[in-house]
Parts: sequence; C-alpha cells; structure tokens
Amino acid sequence: MQLDLNLLTALDALLEEGSVAGAAARLHVTAPAMSRSLGRIRRTTGDQILVRTGRTMTPTPYAIAVRAQVHELVHQVRGVLAPSRELDLATLERTFTLRWHESLVALSGPALLTAVRAQAPGVRLRFIGEASVDAHELRRGEVDLEANANRPGAPDIRTEKAGETRLVAVVRRGHPLARARTLTARRYAAAEHVTVSRRGNLGNAVDEALAQLGLSRRVVATAPTEAAAFAFARDADLVISVPEATARSAAGDLGLVALPLPLELPSAPVYLSWHQRYDTDSAHAWLRGLARDALASVASGRATAP
Repeated sequence: MQLDLNLLTALDALLEEGSVAGAAARLHVTAPAMSRSLGRIRRTTGDQILVRTGRTMTPTPYAIAVRAQVHELVHQVRGVLAPSRELDLATLERTFTLRWHESLVALSGPALLTAVRAQAPGVRLRFIGEASVDAHELRRGEVDLEANANRPGAPDIRTEKAGETRLVAVVRRGHPLARARTLTARRYAAAEHVTVSRRGNLGNAVDEALAQLGLSRRVVATAPTEAAAFAFARDADLVISVPEATARSAAGDLGLVALPLPLELPSAPVYLSWHQRYDTDSAHAWLRGLARDALASVASGRATAP
C-alpha cells in the first residue's frame, strides 16, 4: 500500500469537524477537493468514516475508535517535519545521556543540573562514566554530549572548545615539595608520581616536557580517576599532576595542596562533543548552551566546588 500522509491530515480534519465543508475550511481547500479525499479514505480503509443522518454527518464506530489515534499521529508527523518549531521548555520531557570526564561531572554537573531543573523540570540528565577504550556511543546515538580533554577526529562529530585549565602538582600538606621554598623541575622530577589514566598509561605529556629538560620521573602507580589518585597522595609522599580546576575542589577537603607545575606545558583543554544529527535539534542545542556555560565557568575558575 502506498501511504499518503495528506489523507491522514484530511481524516483528522474530517473527524474533528464532522463534515466535509468544515474540514475543507479548516485545511483551506475546496469542498469538492475534501470530498474527493473522503472518497480515497473510504477506499483505503474500507469504512464509510462519515455517514449522513438527516442534515448532519455521523462518524462510524470505526471512525470513533481511531479518532484519538489519528489526531496523535498527525501531531507526531508535524513534529517530525517541523524541527525548527519553538521549544517549550516547561513541557519538555526528555532524558539526555552525558559521558563526561569524572572531574567535570563533579565540578560542573551540579551547576548544569540546577540550570536544567529551573528551566525544564521534565528533563533528566543521565551521566555515565568514560570507557577505557575509544567508543562510538556518540555516533550510535547512545550518548548525547561528551565532555573531556579529547578532540574526536571523526567528520560527523561536532566539537567545540568549552574552556581550558592549566596543570598543577597536588601533594599532601606535609610533602617535602610543599615545604620547599621553590618547586623546581629537578625537585619535581625526583619525587614519586601517580598518573591518572583510565587506560592505565604510566606516561603522558609531563614526561615529554621533562625529557626536553634532560629529566625523567618515577611513576609508581596509575589510577583510573583523579579521586582515586588523590586518595594515594593523601597518605603518602606522592605527586599527582592534574588540571587546576580539579585540584581546587579536592585539595581542601582531603588535606592536599596544589603547587604550580615547574614545566612549560600547554593548558589542558575542555572539549564538548556531539553528533551532527543533533545540530538542528532545538532541545539539544538548548542543553549544549547550558553545558557550555557550566564547563566554561569551571575552567575559568568562576564555579564554586560542590
């Protein structure tokens, strides 16, 4: 069967108005044109739809049974074919899945959730952890927004820089480096270190910067998250090198201090990524704007740690 969506619209109007003339006026077509549409609907469904009773027309039992379903279908079709329609946040009901670096969830997640709840109480946020290997949830539509230091290279993934933050060295308050008057690159390299890598990498850009100075460090462990790495540093003379935004939130609570990194390293970027299918999705664009603001405030130091 070849489906004509115009017949669905005509059927909706006929069932709502209860007459050919009323349906024609509603859809701004002539009465003969609407009468022809009714004939096609009757042939397609095998039902009379409207039957004359005196001077009025009465819907058949079948027409009464499908009236609500037809109206809902027309509403859904119009929604699909009108992506630029005005967004009503007050009635929006949707669940967004966000795969963010765990420190970004802790630092900017509360601000994002507060903004979402204030504007769209029917929206839910589903934060999930990062995978240990590169995944394709964005492409498959399983993740709506991604935020971390990685810039995806796939052409169908949109990416924008939401901010950046410098790296600092985090140690416990009694660590020898915390007591030193000046933290030099040599003293930094001589200490024992714990790296943060969900893939278990022992080396990173810090080692490359040290190598340029003819130095190397000893990495004694790697932790999958910054929270786990901070736990190591809390009770031992270990150094954790992390973005300053993360250190701000954890240092005071765990008895740690952040020291300027004595190396020339570029700032750590914060990227926001999504699949191009959501470029014209008004609800997704709204969420991207709120996420961009929350991430930028954390990177710039304006946000308050939760």
